[in-house]
Amino acid sequence: MAELKLEKRGHTALITMSNPPANTWTKETLQQLKQLVLDLQQDKSIYALVITGEGDKFFSAGADLKLFADGDKAVASDMSRVFGEAFEALSHFHGVSIAAINGFAMGGGLEVALACDIRIAEQQAQMALPEAKVGLLPCAGGTQNLAWLVGEGWAKRMILCGERLKAEKAEQIGLVEELVPAGQALSAALALAEKVSEQSPSSIKACKYLIQQGRSGTMQSALPLERELFVALFDTKDQVEGVQAFLEKRPATWVNG
Repeated sequence: MAELKLEKRGHTALITMSNPPANTWTKETLQQLKQLVLDLQQDKSIYALVITGEGDKFFSAGADLKLFADGDKAVASDMSRVFGEAFEALSHFHGVSIAAINGFAMGGGLEVALACDIRIAEQQAQMALPEAKVGLLPCAGGTQNLAWLVGEGWAKRMILCGERLKAEKAEQIGLVEELVPAGQALSAALALAEKVSEQSPSSIKACKYLIQQGRSGTMQSALPLERELFVALFDTKDQVEGVQAFLEKRPATWVNG
């Protein structure tokens, strides 16, 4: 049965895509992902989320094209909606999301990584948005998130020209933030997630919101908001704890509120 596996390790939630052989997305797993993220959003003990693929070849190959073989527009509409809802929920997760790319990340498999805050890829991984080769387009944030991340030129090379990137090139253009040897993406992602637990989750939520504001607004509108949210943090217990812990030279104990 196609599924997502959830494991909690301290303040980190680990989601593993498990639909062999290529960890493809189905309507059910997309709905499951959305619900998992919404549930984790309510869990104040979770500060970071890591998503990876099961096995050593595929992170995820995206959607199974058999779904679209008969040209049914109703199916296409339904799948595009659940893809969008799932990955947008992931993008709006209050904590830090990290994609541990352990193999091929194609189509919707790359789009789920693009919805994360940070991407760590193994050296054998390859990435592409090949939808136009089969008469489709990336409909789960790919055209927007990729262009924002790597710039319009490389986004057009990958989407319009169907260019597939090896992990080294992906790191060079900023598609992934870190390149690691085969088999080490998950451990590297979990180690990075562990660093998140040292940060105030209240601060992380505010900072992430401000950083992503740049996609839909202007710097001029974000700067006053930055100051406003800075002051708002003084209503949180984490702000008091963070300053006291620093002055007392001890690790902070966060309450995420």
